[in-house]
Amino acid sequence: MSENAYAAAGVSIEAGDRAVELMKTWVEKARRPEMLGGIGGFAGLFDASALKSYDRPLLASSADGVGTKVAIAQAMDKHDTIGFDLVGMLVDDLVVCGAEPLFLTDYIACGKVVPERIASIVRGIAEACVEAGCALIGGETAEHPGLLEPDEYDVAGSTTGVVEAADLLGAERVRAGDLVIAMEASGLHSNGYSLVRHVLLGDPAHGGAGWSLDAHIDDFGRTLGEELLEPTRIYAKACLALARRTQTHAMSHITGGGLAANLERVLPESVTATVDRTTWTPQPVFDVVRRVGKVDQPDLEMTLNCGVGMVAMVDRQDADAAVEVLAEFGIRGWVAGVVGDATGSDGGSVRMVGQHPGW
Repeated sequence: MSENAYAAAGVSIEAGDRAVELMKTWVEKARRPEMLGGIGGFAGLFDASALKSYDRPLLASSADGVGTKVAIAQAMDKHDTIGFDLVGMLVDDLVVCGAEPLFLTDYIACGKVVPERIASIVRGIAEACVEAGCALIGGETAEHPGLLEPDEYDVAGSTTGVVEAADLLGAERVRAGDLVIAMEASGLHSNGYSLVRHVLLGDPAHGGAGWSLDAHIDDFGRTLGEELLEPTRIYAKACLALARRTQTHAMSHITGGGLAANLERVLPESVTATVDRTTWTPQPVFDVVRRVGKVDQPDLEMTLNCGVGMVAMVDRQDADAAVEVLAEFGIRGWVAGVVGDATGSDGGSVRMVGQHPGW
């Protein structure tokens, strides 16, 4: 089949080449010294000789996407922030075990390659990689006419990191007396958008509020669309500093499932954790979803991060130091709970107590 015939079928090789040219500048900004070559190869190359300095290097890997948040970006025709959501979902899963993100690859599937749009998406990914300290070493843009509409796309990616075996964080290090340090979220991050879209944007005949993305919402001080596109906070560098400079025993990335369920993933059966809601007030968007959608708090907390994007279990004597380290990276942290000995059948569980101020 000739290129013209392929174009007639809905795939433009020329548009793909143009997209690559436009994204080159941004990819070049997301380099590390270990990265070899540039964009356009069949595979990304990363010099692993740096791992020789490790006694026992453990490679960590993560793959993820951003879910239905892309529907908001498409509706608003704003594509330069969704990359922060992708990178945040990837690298912040790595750092919970103490791994430093080394490199990332992305995958963009679209109904039609619009070079400027693809370049805008990659720009966000590259800028987020710089913030996370990892290299963007490669990716793929696939045109899927007939499967996706011309203005539709989805993004996904994978990342690889490394941690010294002796420094691996996890449940086996957590002990009674540790304090739970919460790290403030920037907003919804990239989970629960199916619920949020149903509640705020959905048809009133089916229980939605029917709001428009360009509507100014006083609670947010900006439009609904701007609030919903607030990029995911990237905690990677702050969390790595926390692991180096304090006695941090485990961390948990608060994504789908909410705070309690994700915290339970890094608790041993010998302990239980208590988290006090009175220690923070979630951003207005969480309260708006709760009130407008009449969503019960347990359902809300099982779906959204409710204002906490990451938590760390830290030795009690290092709690103040941990909060100070986070502040150096512009992240508000606070003591939100405590780890105690398990009794009976509550081992490895999380108990949420109190109520958020103003709720």
